Amino acid sequence: MALAINRIGGTIDRLGESPVWSAAEACLYWVDSLAGLLHRLHPASGRRDSFAVPAPIGSFGLCQGGGAVLALADGFHRLDLAGGGTTPLARLPVAHPDLRLNDGKVDRQGRFLAGSMHMNLAPGAAPLGALYRLEADGGVTRLAGDITTANGPCFSPDGATLYLADSPRQVIWRFAYGDAPLARREPFIDLAPLGTAPDGATVDAAGHLWVALVRSGEIGRFDPSGRLVQRIAMPVRHPTSLNFGGPGMDVLFVTSISASHRLRDPSPGAGGLFAITGLDARGIAEPLIRG
Repeated sequence: MALAINRIGGTIDRLGESPVWSAAEACLYWVDSLAGLLHRLHPASGRRDSFAVPAPIGSFGLCQGGGAVLALADGFHRLDLAGGGTTPLARLPVAHPDLRLNDGKVDRQGRFLAGSMHMNLAPGAAPLGALYRLEADGGVTRLAGDITTANGPCFSPDGATLYLADSPRQVIWRFAYGDAPLARREPFIDLAPLGTAPDGATVDAAGHLWVALVRSGEIGRFDPSGRLVQRIAMPVRHPTSLNFGGPGMDVLFVTSISASHRLRDPSPGAGGLFAITGLDARGIAEPLIRG
C-alpha cells in the first residue's frame, strides 16, 4: 500500500494535541488544548462527540474504569465522560503563574505522566518546568526538572526507556525509566541541524521513535539509535502530536495547529486531524490508567 495522508473528522482545532486510540471503543480521542475540548471520533461511522473541559488542557490518559485523567494548568483532574464535569485529583507541587502542565502519557505500569512548561521565561533564567507522575495512591512524584517545555513523553516497547522532548531547546532526551529521580538523562536527538523542533511523539512496536516536527511541517521517524530514517511532509505547517491506532494499529493519527499563542497556519486543513496509512510500521496500544 502506498503512503497516503488524509484529513478526517472535519474539526478545526486551535491547538490539536494528544491523540489516543481506544481499542475497546474503536475510536480516537484527542484535544483542542486552547478551546478546552476533548474530542472522540469513531472513524468507521464518522460520528464525533466533544466534551468541554477547562482550558488549557495539555494532555490526558484514558482510565481502566472509564473516564480520563486530564493534565490541566494546575494539576491532574478526573473527567467523567458519562456525566461530564471534572474532579481535582492532585495539584502541582510548585505554584507559579507561568507554569502549567503540558504533554503527557501513560507508562507501561498504568501511571499517568505529564510535564510542565515554563511560559514567559526570561533570557538566561533557569526553567522551572518538570516531569511529574501521578501515582496510584493519588500522590505526585517529581521525576525530572530543568525543563522549558515538556513534550512528547513516550516509552520504549519494554518500558525501560523514557523519551522526553524540550521543544525550545530542540532536543529529545533519553532516560532510564524507573523510580524517581530518573537516572541516566542523556541527549538522544538534536533537532537543531534539521532546523525544527520536536513536539508530540510515540514509539512503534519495533522501537522506532516518531516525532511531530512542529516547525518544519513534517513527521520524523528515528531508529532506536537515534538515526533519522524517514521524513514525511505534512499538508499543514505545524503538526503537533501523533499516535498509532486503527484496528491493526497501523494508522498514524496526527493533530495540528490553526492558531496557537505563537504559531498560525492559514493553509487549508490547518487545525485538522490527519490519518497516515501505508506505513511500514505498527504501534503499541496505549496503556490505561489503573486504579
